[in-house]
Amino acid sequence: MVSPSTLFAPAAPEFIAQHLQHPSPEQIELRDGLMDHPAHVDPKFLYDALGSALFTAITQLPEYYPTRCEAEIFQRHGDDIARHIGPVQSMIDLGAGDCVKAERLFLSLRPSHYVPIDISADYLQSAARRLRLSYPDLRITAIGQDFSHALELPDSIPAEQRLFFYPGSSIGNLSPEDAHAMLQRIRGQCEGGGLLVGVDRVKARQVLEPAYDDALHLTAAFNLNLLRHVNTVLDADFDVDDWRHVALFNSSRSRIEMHLEAQRAVRVAWPGGQREFGAGERIHTENSYKFTPQSFAGLLASAGYRDVAHWSDSRGWFSVFSARA
Repeated sequence: MVSPSTLFAPAAPEFIAQHLQHPSPEQIELRDGLMDHPAHVDPKFLYDALGSALFTAITQLPEYYPTRCEAEIFQRHGDDIARHIGPVQSMIDLGAGDCVKAERLFLSLRPSHYVPIDISADYLQSAARRLRLSYPDLRITAIGQDFSHALELPDSIPAEQRLFFYPGSSIGNLSPEDAHAMLQRIRGQCEGGGLLVGVDRVKARQVLEPAYDDALHLTAAFNLNLLRHVNTVLDADFDVDDWRHVALFNSSRSRIEMHLEAQRAVRVAWPGGQREFGAGERIHTENSYKFTPQSFAGLLASAGYRDVAHWSDSRGWFSVFSARA
């Protein structure tokens, strides 16, 4: 057992010097975002091991409709989707998490090679070990990677008949400009192959906001856990008790926004920097853009895709798009 004085001991001078002289790209990104006005942190930092586990729990909540809507689409239209996609040699799962969504498609798509990619490498490797036991004949290459700005695949993955799988409306976490750039990066990696992507649709605020601010406060815990992750990466001293979760629908930008709001005036420090936050000041942690079928089809076309098809759930709350590169 480690004593509290050890847990909260100040960083050694040599650690601080190294931190200042050789900051990692993640530390630079966090530092710049926290010093910006308004402050912001990229949503990828929501997904450490605990954040990934919390998000898996969120997908089971009654308020969180996207997972159920997407599953309904694959159940009702799976054969049509598989026919539109055609043969799949490598299924590349972006933001794979626990890999369950892709696993449900193995029977219909029959990939020979499954390539899950996720920023939370330890969580991903645990999921990959489970799959290897269940599917001994399926080749699995798990890649821990932040693909938000660059997408790099090893040469061991054949270039032919690649299918990029981007489920759960994760594309909505990106701004329209960044989503367009991401779609272009994917297209550049799957010429002759395709993309299968889940997209959340515009709907009533009364449906949208509870999905990101549930009664059990799991989404609040998920958002607040980001501060713990920032403390680990940046050696910062955020106190979770100083902050509260805020989720709202910005109708003018067609997006859900998640923020962390200071409940009192606080000062947060890290090696080489600090920032004071006033009571009520916010850190922007995530966007989730909502689309119409027409707007997302237009985004795919502008990114160079063709042969676009989409399927919806029975309520028209969610869509799955298939497109050729």
